[in-house]
Amino acid sequence: MSARALVERLHPNAHIREIGSGANRVFRVTEGEADTYVVKIYPVASRANREQRTLDALAEVRGVPQVLGSGADDGGAWVRLTDGGRWSLASLPKSLETLEAAGRVLREVHSCTSKISDLTVGIDAAYVHNHFNSTVKRLAPFRRRFGLEQDVLDRALDLEPPVATAPGPAHTRPTPAKFAVNDDGDVTLVDWEWATLGPPEWDLTLAVWRIAGRLGEDAAAAFRKGYAAELGESGYRSWVAYHAVSMMLDAAQIREGRLGDLSYLVEDLTEAVLGT
Repeated sequence: MSARALVERLHPNAHIREIGSGANRVFRVTEGEADTYVVKIYPVASRANREQRTLDALAEVRGVPQVLGSGADDGGAWVRLTDGGRWSLASLPKSLETLEAAGRVLREVHSCTSKISDLTVGIDAAYVHNHFNSTVKRLAPFRRRFGLEQDVLDRALDLEPPVATAPGPAHTRPTPAKFAVNDDGDVTLVDWEWATLGPPEWDLTLAVWRIAGRLGEDAAAAFRKGYAAELGESGYRSWVAYHAVSMMLDAAQIREGRLGDLSYLVEDLTEAVLGT
């Protein structure tokens, strides 16, 4: 049974539209005039279980999707979720008010004390320090594919390692596209499959960096205002360098041939390292 056929069987009289792309198939389901849900179909049950467990643990946190049902059969594992909205920070025109609301959502996630994982530590300061250095070194053989100077990688190793405080609930991929926005301007942070215990700085710096690159520094400032936390320049630069080298290494290891235009990663890494 195909993913769409499974959704049609679950919602036989609904309007169904596939949204997004990737290993998971995601559908927006509209029943009647107002009832709208998101149904995700996963290739393996473990991925569905991971996301559902996290969402169940964060059920009382505002701005996190609510699980409305789940199951598994020959069509795949599925989870039905509340619909965060058909827009996102990546698709909407810039709204500083909405960006502030997104910052508040991420702060509430980081303030939650619910157990989202059986891990006792997860991503901690020691992991961040060691992984940062090893990622920079492992990127070196691929640097020419990006037009990246060796001096930039050498200087990256001289940076103060990213500062990581005590691990807590972390989304790990809070890019602008992950902040869904509905018609009323309410913000929902979606796609929790890769959540784990991690330092809040991981999420915060990734969100601020990607928002600044896509929407501008004033947008990033509005997000930080909503989150209500300061970011020291040197610490922020280290985190940007970490995120940039991680994304470049992932792209180089996964993609053969042309990498597409990832020049922004090289530019941001160079700026973070050289401080220009």
